[in-house]
This record gives sequence, structure tokens and C-alpha cells, in this order.
Amino acid sequence: MANILDEIIANKRREIDAEIKRVGGIPDISGSMMSPSMKSALINSQTGIIAEFKRRSPSKGEIHPKAMVNDIIPGYEQAGAAACSVLTDTPYFGGSLTDLAVASSLVSMPLLRKDFTVSEFQIAQARLYGASAVLLIAAVLSAEEMQRFTRYAHANGLEVLVEVHNVAELDKLPTDADMVGVNNRDLTTFRTDPTLSLHIASLLPDNVVKVAESGLTSISEVNRLRDAGYRGFLIGETFMRHDHPADALRRFLSNEL
Repeated sequence: MANILDEIIANKRREIDAEIKRVGGIPDISGSMMSPSMKSALINSQTGIIAEFKRRSPSKGEIHPKAMVNDIIPGYEQAGAAACSVLTDTPYFGGSLTDLAVASSLVSMPLLRKDFTVSEFQIAQARLYGASAVLLIAAVLSAEEMQRFTRYAHANGLEVLVEVHNVAELDKLPTDADMVGVNNRDLTTFRTDPTLSLHIASLLPDNVVKVAESGLTSISEVNRLRDAGYRGFLIGETFMRHDHPADALRRFLSNEL
């Protein structure tokens, strides 16, 4: 039986194939502006917070359906986020490449294009619209695809955040991944285990920046993960379910949320 991830990926492949046909191939990105390093930002940040901008999700439904980039993402930067994750999937998350472009015009912090990457075309789009990094999900891609997409991203001035959910997926890691994220949410069921990042921490390569993703609700959890070697903490719903997500980030960092 197909799960929600299978459905999302099947739709994504159809969407990207149609877009490639519409524009006539992968765009030339040789003249686009370089973006700041997300890896360096996480290494040097006091918070390591990757604050996420998303309006809805398959697991939670509507979260902040009328959210506007200009109302939220600059506030994230001012509140102390090291980077921002911008959802660009429209059918399931309510995001768009326009969100990414607007964010890029408003902030100097690195931006992650958060989407289901299945083609170099999306990586080229990410560069054109101002991202610093793209997401590669091990549950979706083969080891060969992950390595190929990583090479393409690096050749075009982008970093990669490789996402895993279990130990077996570590075998797919590209040799030159910049960051490895452990997603505490199982994308096939959308159930969350906030302890997963801690359990896998010691198995992650030493040469990557470690990122914990999903289900983080307190600064004490972040501090435990930092002690385990993590330097990035991707947090979305915890902030976005509030009327003023940037204020929620401030209170989170002050242990007042």
C-alpha cells in the first residue's frame, strides 16, 4: 500500500517533469549570486536554530495558513536564528519558490530550500531563487542520486543537507555531504520520536555538521542534542503555530515558551 511519502514523490516527479518540459531544460545558473554558507553559519552560531517557514503539513494540516514571508522571516533573523528553512512545495505544504525569493531579498542569513529534491532542475532553481543549501532525503533517493545531486550542488555553489531517519540510511551518505540531518519524524507515517537524534548521534560522520530535525519543543532538548554533537536544530511547527513566530523563537531561546 502506498504511503503519504510515495504519493508526495510521485506527484513531485510529475510536477518537475512538466516544468522541465515547459521551460525547455535546466536553466543556466552560472551568473546567479552566491549565497552565504549554511554550514559555516551553524558552526559559528550561538543558537544553531534553523527556523522554518511553513503554512501547513500533511501530518498537522493547517499550521499558519496566511503566513507571509515578510512578516516572519526577518523577525527570525533578528531573534537569533542561524538560518531559515523555507518550504517550497505547494500542494502539501503551501509554500512556493516565490517565498524563497522574497526571503532571500529580505535577510542575509542562509536559506535552505526545503522540498523533495528529485532532479538537478530543483537544485538549479534553488540557486536562482537565493538558497544557500538544498535538502536531499535518503528515504527518497538512491545512493547514486544523492552523490550525483551533491556534486551538482557543489559545482553550482550550493551546500547539501542530507536527511536520514534510521541507521540503514547512513549507508547512502555522499562522501562529501556538508550537513547530515536526523529527522525525528518518519516520513512514511509522519509519527515523531524526539529521541531518535540522540540515539543516532554517535553513528554520524565526524566531518559533517550534525542537524536535528522535527519534534523539538524546548531549549533543554536542544542543549542535550548540542552536548551530543549537534550544531543545527531545525524547528518549524513549535514556532509557526504561534501568531508571531519570531516572538516564539525569542521565548524559546529564553526558555519561556
